[in-house]
Amino acid sequence: MRELSYGEAVNAALHRLMEELPETLVYGEDVAVPGGVFGVTRGLRKQYGDRAFDTPISESAILGSAVGAAMMGRRPIVEIMWADFSLVALDQIVNQAANVRYVSGGRLRAPLTIRTQQGNAPGACAQHSQCLEALFLHVPGLRVCMPSTPQDAYDLLVTAVHCDDPVLVIENRTLYAGPKESVRTDGPVRPMGGARTRRAGSDVTVVTWGAMTHRVLEAAGALAREGVEAEVLETPWLNPFDTEAVIESARRTRRLAVVHEANVTGGFGAEVVARVAGAGVPLAAPPIRIGAPDVRMPAAPVLAQALVPDAARIAEGVRRLVEG
Repeated sequence: MRELSYGEAVNAALHRLMEELPETLVYGEDVAVPGGVFGVTRGLRKQYGDRAFDTPISESAILGSAVGAAMMGRRPIVEIMWADFSLVALDQIVNQAANVRYVSGGRLRAPLTIRTQQGNAPGACAQHSQCLEALFLHVPGLRVCMPSTPQDAYDLLVTAVHCDDPVLVIENRTLYAGPKESVRTDGPVRPMGGARTRRAGSDVTVVTWGAMTHRVLEAAGALAREGVEAEVLETPWLNPFDTEAVIESARRTRRLAVVHEANVTGGFGAEVVARVAGAGVPLAAPPIRIGAPDVRMPAAPVLAQALVPDAARIAEGVRRLVEG
């Protein structure tokens, strides 16, 4: 066990992967010599030489070369500095990486890991703050995960790089320098998928992922003091998604809320609600989705904070659901 922050856990996982898998490469903008804009890739260039290198500012070149390298036997781990910037190279992700198995009749594979980060932080503005997981979850052939703890940041990245499919590991920059936790760094490669109950409850099921997990847990604590017991179900893997765990919990509590940082319209929360509804779960009240409103993120931190769900807003939404 090692005491690591979220960002340090990502770094530890990268060191393990570079050590254990000689076919891995780590590259992207400012990841090698500078050590990453958030310091997450520090030490890789010094330890592993040319297997960690900086690239020009060209997301299309980064991802296009990574698809080709993966098809030829490498396991590239590439960093896209902000998730927003992945849109520049959407063709390489959606039309190329996700299609490799299909268009080759299963003869080729693309074991490519894309590390990126998203979410709102002070001064992020409209082009550095979008939460885009739903966009990638719409694409067959892509795996997607969103770690919320240092242990998850470590485990999910290790699992992603060992996968033979392209995987997006979407981190959150507000978590990088968070509190340190005990992280096991010598465990086996964990399987993909699965949900976990972060807090047991009988009155309502609250499904969440990524950085919102911490705010949901804070809201659940406040609700418990009022006598409302919310079951918090975290789903670090969004593809594959543990639908059965959500359905089983919703059957017991008979109420469902889904919380994500992304804006509500078209968010993955709608898919979660649809799966529960499609299973015929007899809910006692209509399910709700809590997320950001459908606006661009302003530059002023005080305005941005007003848009992203906080513990008080989450608690209020769940409270109305239970009382209604």
